[in-house]
Amino acid sequence: MVKRIRSDLGAFSLQKHNLVCVKFAASFFLVGLAVRLLFWDSFSLSSVVETPPPSPSLAEEKTDSPVFSSPVQASDSDDFSGNNTTKISNNVAEQCDLFVGDWVPDLSGPEYTNESCHVIEPHQNCMKNGRPDSGYLYWRWSPRDCKLPKFNPNKFLKFMRHKSMSFIGDSISRNQVQSLLCILSKVEPAVEIYHDKEYRSKIWKFPSHNFTLSVIWTPFLVKAAIFEDMNGATSSEIQLYLDILDNRWTKQYKNFDYVIIGGGKWFLKTAIYHENSTVTGCHYCPGKNLTELGFDYAYRKVLQEVFNFFRNSKHKATVLFRTTTPDHFENGEWFSGGYCNRTVPFKEGQIHMIDVDSIMKGIELEEFDKAVSLGSDQRVNLKLLDTTLLSLLRPDGHPGPYRQFHPFAKDKNAKVQNDCLHWCLPGPIDSWNDIIMEMLINA
Repeated sequence: MVKRIRSDLGAFSLQKHNLVCVKFAASFFLVGLAVRLLFWDSFSLSSVVETPPPSPSLAEEKTDSPVFSSPVQASDSDDFSGNNTTKISNNVAEQCDLFVGDWVPDLSGPEYTNESCHVIEPHQNCMKNGRPDSGYLYWRWSPRDCKLPKFNPNKFLKFMRHKSMSFIGDSISRNQVQSLLCILSKVEPAVEIYHDKEYRSKIWKFPSHNFTLSVIWTPFLVKAAIFEDMNGATSSEIQLYLDILDNRWTKQYKNFDYVIIGGGKWFLKTAIYHENSTVTGCHYCPGKNLTELGFDYAYRKVLQEVFNFFRNSKHKATVLFRTTTPDHFENGEWFSGGYCNRTVPFKEGQIHMIDVDSIMKGIELEEFDKAVSLGSDQRVNLKLLDTTLLSLLRPDGHPGPYRQFHPFAKDKNAKVQNDCLHWCLPGPIDSWNDIIMEMLINA
């Protein structure tokens, strides 16, 4: 059961000569308050759905690894004036922290369905794949001290007319761009104009707005030789070149007005590190007679290269750096029987990041702050898209066993592959795009 913290109600002291009507009003108030508290409790009950333990393998990306509130309504206005991310205190506007808040019930539900959107990858199409519960669809992110409007696709496309945006990184980036495509399809369906051989990198066009949207799959952001098939089977250690950025994204950077970039989980894989054309060490490579440098060493080096590139580039795009995404495997990891079967969000304080995620997040914040400081005189428009906390609180939003089509149709006790890292579509990742729109329009 989700824990709820309540304020204790102190006893009301009434003076002897109070009017009868005042006593009646106070009694009425207390009864109303008790009913409201009872309603709150009934809304906050959680449950855990029993699912069989998964088989010990997760392809591609594990290693790419209610306080009640009234629903927040979407704004239908296309007016760009006003700042919806401010709070007013003593008539002074203060900037809101979009990344500190709670997941609140939203009975209006998602902006799209798996039937209205045709770009959802099979592994994230939880509804089509037979996920039996739907409660995970009726929550949305609410910053603690301000309102975050739902994504307005008309406003967004008008804002992006004659511009381009690219999501750069691992499969979480691809997960997010699919969410964005689904929301925008309410106004104009995108036309796919390019994909690579593995359908991991793609480009879409919105013809009537002359808006180009793309995703570039580069899980390390630097040059890497990866010996994995599409099912995650590895034939050799990854060769990672920590001082050479992946030209799949750097050569296209000059074409982008907006960039959302992020990664992290792939750095937990076994890898041999190269710098200055020399092997300098590795991460988790027993028997190789190499210095164990650790994933944190490589991740920091890579982020320094990435931020230096943005700082020194003559092209000044607006760059949103997305922080690491925690997974929610329980009772094991993806390779040792871990699964995710929760059906409601956590509240802040009920869950804490595991060590590797804490290390990654610390590196990200340190290197981001340094980059912003160093680039302050060079017009570097670098913003932090801190999705870590709001992601940590949503253990209910993953495909779990429903990354496959009706996995228990033939055998209700079947051992199936679980995905507790990526997000169902529709799902929690849709709120990431609410935040992106707010950040860009209010910039």
